[in-house]
Amino acid sequence: MQPKYKRVLLKLSGESLAGNEGHGIDFDTVLRICRPIKTCSLMGVQIAIVVGGGNFWRGRSSGQMDRTRADHMGMLATAINALGVADALEQLGVQVRVQTAISMQEVAEPYIRNRAVRHLEKGRVVVFACGTGNPFFSTDTAASLRAAEIEADIILKATMVDGVYDSDPKVNPNAKKFDTLSFMDVLNKDLKVMDSTAASMCRDNHIPICVFSLDDPENIERVICGQSIGTIVKEDTTV
Repeated sequence: MQPKYKRVLLKLSGESLAGNEGHGIDFDTVLRICRPIKTCSLMGVQIAIVVGGGNFWRGRSSGQMDRTRADHMGMLATAINALGVADALEQLGVQVRVQTAISMQEVAEPYIRNRAVRHLEKGRVVVFACGTGNPFFSTDTAASLRAAEIEADIILKATMVDGVYDSDPKVNPNAKKFDTLSFMDVLNKDLKVMDSTAASMCRDNHIPICVFSLDDPENIERVICGQSIGTIVKEDTTV
């Protein structure tokens, strides 16, 4: 297979790193996810990754806690996950750098856009942690922002379902799956692809999104090589 894209941003949820445990990091699961990332990197694809933190902490379920402090705790959770992904990639022989949006220089590089692009150009995988570095912004928004900054060709949003549906397929067995959607469809129908801030940023910066299932990590390679998997969200579905 030949890659369709030169530079991609892969969005991994924290839950995807937890395996069957549902919380924490299952390192065997992380290794399975990282193997197709290595394969694509060896093909010459430049890969950046944004990780969530839901396997350790979900700010929206923090009860009466101050939202800003809860979001800062979530940023720290993403840093843990980023280091786990980096370790797995390194064990597979992949050169990788972790960059964080809040300063923790003893642990990882600070996020510097030009440095991140240079790493990508040298064939290194770059893992972005700590979201945007600001409370009230999701890691989906961070993925959209970083994709725009590094001029990624596409965002690959790896999820627990095989695409975007008109309703929850776990609740409604007759839920309809979309092969393609426009950003206006996502926003107007309030489809749970990304939050509205992230979707608007992708639309304004002409960055398509592919939503696909990570149940089979090899789907990462299939999507990068242009196979029709999941749901593509783009500006105009007529082209």
